[in-house]
Amino acid sequence: MDVQDLSAQELAALLHFYADAGVDYLLEEEAVDSIAEFEVQKAQRQSGRKDVRETTRAQRQVPSAPAMRPSAPLPVPDDEAVAAARAAAAAAEDLAGLYEAVAGFEACNLKNSARNPVFPKTAADTGILILGPMPSSDDDREGSAFAGRYGELLERMLAAINIGMQDVTLAHCIPWRPPGDRPPTQAEMEICRPFAERLIMLSQARIIMLMGNISVRFFLGNGATVHSVRGTWQNLSVNGQDIPALPMLHPQDLILAPASKRLAWSDLLSFEAALKR
Repeated sequence: MDVQDLSAQELAALLHFYADAGVDYLLEEEAVDSIAEFEVQKAQRQSGRKDVRETTRAQRQVPSAPAMRPSAPLPVPDDEAVAAARAAAAAAEDLAGLYEAVAGFEACNLKNSARNPVFPKTAADTGILILGPMPSSDDDREGSAFAGRYGELLERMLAAINIGMQDVTLAHCIPWRPPGDRPPTQAEMEICRPFAERLIMLSQARIIMLMGNISVRFFLGNGATVHSVRGTWQNLSVNGQDIPALPMLHPQDLILAPASKRLAWSDLLSFEAALKR
């Protein structure tokens, strides 16, 4: 099937499939036999014929790539994108409005490869906010934070200290899944920061659980890591308000290293004690 025969919906689905598979670059429509090409190059060196490579390429009859039509907005300079994010976030009067601002925001390149913005439309009335780093493939597909097995493990963790998933607001610092699950760049984090800070204010968060290394870097700076600060209460200053936050290991960290569950249990007990106070 030729790319010109695909509808816009089919092309978008194909690009999402490539992104989920970790494909970052599209090169040629047909595979190149590098071994055969090497043999041709060796024969060229031996015979001195300079046209062998061109002849071989012609024999492969690789069709020329179709002209690429722009399918995404042109990139916006970082400073302008941050300013646009601040204006869009400040204009939102509630979480539903902030969700619409995120969904309609075009100045972050992460949106171009993501299926859905992962952002809460409402908040729990407990003031408990759990912030993860960025959406997983399950989150991206479902359009909600902590979906799939990470959400299942988080639910069991919270249940151990008598908190239900309906009692917390779930969100990510980065509302769009980066392609191939790569870490977001510093520029991308700065563009997303106004939305995360406005989320904290509109959700009326009074206590925050920061999960994962990227969340820690997002709020505490590049020098901080989740392993160096986990279990240590931090004050997040947002719009002049100090909100207590506890860095913790992400459910993904616990799945990859089950021995770390004892650290997570200690942190959960600290979080429970803070809620009681």
